[in-house]
Amino acid sequence: MSKIVVAMSGGVDSSVAAALLKEQGHEVIGLMLRLWSQPGKESENACCTLESVSLAEQVARKFDIPFHTVDAKQPFRDVVVDYFLSSYEQGETPNPCLMCNRHIRWGVLREHALELGADFIASGHYVRLNKKEDGEVQLLRGVDKGKDQAYVLHVLNQTQLRQSLFPVGGYPKSEIRELARKFNLPVAEKSDSQDLCFLSGGDYRDFLREYAPQTTVRGEIVTSAGKVLGEHEGLASYTIGQRKGLSVSAPNPLYVLAKDIASNRLVVGEAEELGSSEMFVDKINWISGKAPVETFRAEVKIRYAAREAWAEIEPFGTDQAQIKFDAPQRDITPGQAAVFYDGEICLGGGMIQPSKGKENDK
Repeated sequence: MSKIVVAMSGGVDSSVAAALLKEQGHEVIGLMLRLWSQPGKESENACCTLESVSLAEQVARKFDIPFHTVDAKQPFRDVVVDYFLSSYEQGETPNPCLMCNRHIRWGVLREHALELGADFIASGHYVRLNKKEDGEVQLLRGVDKGKDQAYVLHVLNQTQLRQSLFPVGGYPKSEIRELARKFNLPVAEKSDSQDLCFLSGGDYRDFLREYAPQTTVRGEIVTSAGKVLGEHEGLASYTIGQRKGLSVSAPNPLYVLAKDIASNRLVVGEAEELGSSEMFVDKINWISGKAPVETFRAEVKIRYAAREAWAEIEPFGTDQAQIKFDAPQRDITPGQAAVFYDGEICLGGGMIQPSKGKENDK
């Protein structure tokens, strides 16, 4: 049997993951990361509230699992929160979970797990792994397509995946709930967290007003032709493709087309002006560890909740690619990740950049 550290959050998924591994006879240790929150709100990071710590401790006691907390406040602040702020400052719409998984969960937590002599780290993510005959580990979608989290784990490399386990990835969420009831876990009916953990249920715009006030400065709302239609409440309050909340009147519905950081202008237009068939992606992590050398076809997700769309992917060097979709995509948003799939297999992904074409070829 193996020595396995489980990243416990006090939620149903990680708790069931720990219970399943313990039931299988493994030596299980629970670790919870204590993450940064705003000064004066130290107990309010949604991933590690006092209630979450208490619930994780209860689960650990029930299964006689040693349980520890790890102080990751400073690295979380330095890596995840700073990334969140700088992305908005550059006019992007970030996904902080990507940075947290790469640098905090499979960085800080993994380091502590290895110090404890762990063979593997486990989490409650809805993904699966497949080890090929040549030793390569493939990241597969979770069985429950509605809960699949391969999108947020596309940042992991082969070393990290070889040391990882995902016990709940082969189950639908409904069965995980039933297992939690069967194990009589105190978290069985706990709802899933949806908000960014360090916002503590607050509005991200209030957070930005305090930590990046330049992103919430008012400016002009203009058409692509430059006609001024009104005033926006700060570029960070908007994302590409947004229709509601523009507070301008026009004969036809208007959508956010772009954010002009230099002039602090929000560019809007009608539906036919929205969308593109191409985009440029950089900082790509190829999960196999090997970058493709030829153009290939794959399904691409441009946001966590987006539907996959077929595209032709032309790689440049080791970490860049030009994506050409079969059909125009309306919500291509710089700062979000584009993740590539070959059926059930997640191939990797990178960060969407303003499309500039082949001049980015290195």
